[in-house]
Amino acid sequence: MRAVIQRVKEAKVVVAGEEVARIGKGLLVLLGVSKEDGQEDVAYLARKIAHLRVFEDEKGKLNLSLKDTGGAVLLVSNFTLYGDCRKGHRPSFDKAAPPEMAERLYLALAEELRQNGLSVALGKFRARMEVFLVNDGPVTLLLDSKKNF
Repeated sequence: MRAVIQRVKEAKVVVAGEEVARIGKGLLVLLGVSKEDGQEDVAYLARKIAHLRVFEDEKGKLNLSLKDTGGAVLLVSNFTLYGDCRKGHRPSFDKAAPPEMAERLYLALAEELRQNGLSVALGKFRARMEVFLVNDGPVTLLLDSKKNF
């Protein structure tokens, strides 16, 4: 699994002109699922996301996590994170999981995050989404459950 994580002041997802999800302060997580992913990747990313110290403490140091701040997660599926652009000009998505598998693991990650005590809002799987955010910092991180970076 691969995630682009952005610390946000707020974020929302709109599908076909209708808002389907919104959070205030927290993390926007764009999630890609590969063919090789499984439940161990879900557990790893859930722990990492819940405990990432990317929020400032009273001294301005990045020492606080979502669990510490009570922030929320907006989880958005994004298979293009597994786009391989090394050859030619059109990305190859051969490493991306098939939709049924990707949706199952996407929903499993949402549930695991909730079990870690986090509030989770979801984008709409397989929909064309407009994602709006106010990046806070900016703080943007890449997480990969495999050793690909």
